[in-house]
Amino acid sequence: MGKAWIKLVDEAETPAAEHDAADLIVATCLAAAANGDSNALFDLGVAYSTGSHGVGCDMIEAHKWFNLAAVGGHEEAAQCRADVADEMTAREIAEAQRRAREWLRSGRAAA
Repeated sequence: MGKAWIKLVDEAETPAAEHDAADLIVATCLAAAANGDSNALFDLGVAYSTGSHGVGCDMIEAHKWFNLAAVGGHEEAAQCRADVADEMTAREIAEAQRRAREWLRSGRAAA
């Protein structure tokens, strides 16, 4: 597997300085995701599905990032997307898919 962008930690045990570093990690992942890095897309899905690294738990965003990672060829992303979808309504899944299409159309994801 490729480079891991996010190391999961317990936010409650993380000092404020490390929260700033976590925010930087998310920003780095977003930049890499914009360049089509499927590992960064996957790591963003992990962050949103667990509510770590300065982002709140958001299953719609998690599904979006896992979906984009799966489209980009990430091996684990499709299973994680399915796991997240099990906790979502059909309307939430449709919104996640709309957001993923919007991300792709915006040109932020370079193939």
